[in-house]
Amino acid sequence: MKHIFAIFLLFFTSILGCQSQDIEPITKKGPDTILQTGAEQTELYLPIIQGKQVAVVTNQTGIIGQKHLVDSLLSKGINVIKVMSPEHGFRGQAAAGEQVKSSVDAKTGLPIVSLYGDHKKPTASDLSDVDIVLFDLQDVGVRFYTYISTLQYVMEACAEFNKPLIILDRPNPNGHFVDGPVLKDGFKSFVGMQPIPIVHGMTIGEYAKMLNGEGWLKDKVQCNLTVIKIKNYTHNTRYVLPIAPSPNLPTIESIYLYPSLCLFEGTPISIGRGTKSPFEIYGHPDFKQFDTIFIPKPIPGKSNNPKWKNQSCKGYYLGNFAKEIGPGFNQINLFWLIDAYNELGKPKGFFTSFFNLLAGSDKLSKQIESGLSEEEIKKSWQEDINAFKLIRSKYLLYPDFTN
Repeated sequence: MKHIFAIFLLFFTSILGCQSQDIEPITKKGPDTILQTGAEQTELYLPIIQGKQVAVVTNQTGIIGQKHLVDSLLSKGINVIKVMSPEHGFRGQAAAGEQVKSSVDAKTGLPIVSLYGDHKKPTASDLSDVDIVLFDLQDVGVRFYTYISTLQYVMEACAEFNKPLIILDRPNPNGHFVDGPVLKDGFKSFVGMQPIPIVHGMTIGEYAKMLNGEGWLKDKVQCNLTVIKIKNYTHNTRYVLPIAPSPNLPTIESIYLYPSLCLFEGTPISIGRGTKSPFEIYGHPDFKQFDTIFIPKPIPGKSNNPKWKNQSCKGYYLGNFAKEIGPGFNQINLFWLIDAYNELGKPKGFFTSFFNLLAGSDKLSKQIESGLSEEEIKKSWQEDINAFKLIRSKYLLYPDFTN
């Protein structure tokens, strides 16, 4: 397996030059070419929310420079009356899947309404005293990353209770490609609510326009939506996040690897939760071939009960791979998944029902079990991906990677 893996790395390292050169650097000289997030362009939305009672849907990624959006709004006299937080909480300190309770922010004294667990959608009570909702979350462009599910619920609630929604758009670090199987009916969940590929290549603002435009909100309601666009952004812009979007995506390398490695969450394979390198390594106690050994341990706020807790896992470190070619890598990689399945002897039960929710159907697990190659599997995605790209093209706000 080491030999095959080395060939794999060599091949993609060799194509780095021709792919990564299309990724624009985030830092450019001159005030008219510097990228500005929606939140940073306060002149475009402060006049809209001035004098209104504002609810802000955000977490630790909602920043303007070095200051949190909520703190900045309060300092400018904006009447923020509550914060609504997604998975991981307002300050981003909760582990994936951990129950987050509504509470009060110690710094500002504002009430925090948790939009996770049993309370994923704002209620009439949550919005009764709100005039307008401001949404600012850093997404990573992957269907099973739950911030876009939170977005859908917020849009539905705003539509149902007649509250305008302003989205402060942010770059998508995986916005330079579209790939993966499209979710099918019967496999919708909080880790996948709409018929889109695993990697959708859209910003939060673009995706919100798609939810509205395609009638995908519950009962086809329409949200009164305003998107504050990112300035000087294209889908080829390389964007290194200034703040980790969630506890287990601490580096840009983990974000590049996330679309491929998160599929392991529905298998017996560890992806490094409970280590210093989540989503940069994968392994299992029974691997015979490996280049690294790691022991998952509970880490408060990141992984309270990691897979294979306190057991030695043999596996592979992929951080250097992602560091070298991540920005120019424009596809989901199934090599690691197929190889791990074969390495363990193709065990029955390797693919769980949660794997099928992540994949968007049971087709991918059946394809791997039947021995199809990565090339054959990816070929089976293309018709659905092409159909999605036609839909996607109607809602793009920025120059696309295909242009």
